Amino acid sequence: MKELHEHVAEIETRADLVAFIEALRADLKTNSKHWENLTLESFLGALASWTEDMDGYYRNQGREVPQRPTWKTLGEMLAAARVYE
Repeated sequence: MKELHEHVAEIETRADLVAFIEALRADLKTNSKHWENLTLESFLGALASWTEDMDGYYRNQGREVPQRPTWKTLGEMLAAARVYE
């Protein structure tokens, strides 16, 4: 079974994002102890906060800050929201 970060790295299409979202849901069921944001309320709050602060993430990675999100960017946002505080 792939790790979530491996799934995110492979996202290129809408279908890839759908597969990642399904993997994210399965991960919540089987690895909830690794999730910081277990409720929809906390997950959405973290998603909003990470999205607001995402420029720093991309700069720290040595990557260009996306001006228009791609399917992969959306996957990165969702992956980050599970653990972002």
